[in-house]
Amino acid sequence: MIDLRTYTYIDVLQPQVAAFQGTISQGFLPVEGQASLFIEIAPGIAINSITDAVLKQTKVKPGMQIVEREFGILEVHDFDQAEVRAAGDTMLASIGKKESDRLKPQIVAGEMITGIDPLQSMLINRMRHGDMIKGGEAMYIFETYPAGYVLLAANEAEKAANIKILEIRAFGAFGRLHLAGGEADLQEAAKAMNNALANLEGRSEGGKSER
Repeated sequence: MIDLRTYTYIDVLQPQVAAFQGTISQGFLPVEGQASLFIEIAPGIAINSITDAVLKQTKVKPGMQIVEREFGILEVHDFDQAEVRAAGDTMLASIGKKESDRLKPQIVAGEMITGIDPLQSMLINRMRHGDMIKGGEAMYIFETYPAGYVLLAANEAEKAANIKILEIRAFGAFGRLHLAGGEADLQEAAKAMNNALANLEGRSEGGKSER
């Protein structure tokens, strides 16, 4: 039995999100303006057959593939939104699932820290793959369950506000996003992220569909 944990479609990758994915991905790197689709399943090994089906039946490019024992992750992208949608249909068909079979995202944490101390900003900058935070700026930390939904949240945050993306971790037990900027912009970003995830249909952990 395949468990569909995350299934998200992004219509237009924003510049920072695309650049971040290009920094950490080992496959064909996405660029801004492309559509993207992200799927996370369990057990992880099954992602190999999903990748095989998608690449044989569509023209999308794979950016990120992670195969862990418990979870498997695949991201694909293309400028043709219809092609990316078709790739999603192929993924779902290959495991006998519908989009509504995914887990509904949960927001685990949302915390703002204002006036970051310069010493703390150096600690943060040592671990990030994206932009840098300066002393005196605010930082917002956002966590999701399952992990993959944090990528959609990051894209919506960048659409909504003038923020800097420091780090996106879209795999593992929980997804985590670090943003930096002014307090008002981070509040707008948080609102956009909350709204985006609240509007996704999915099932509860126990299997019942939710809206």
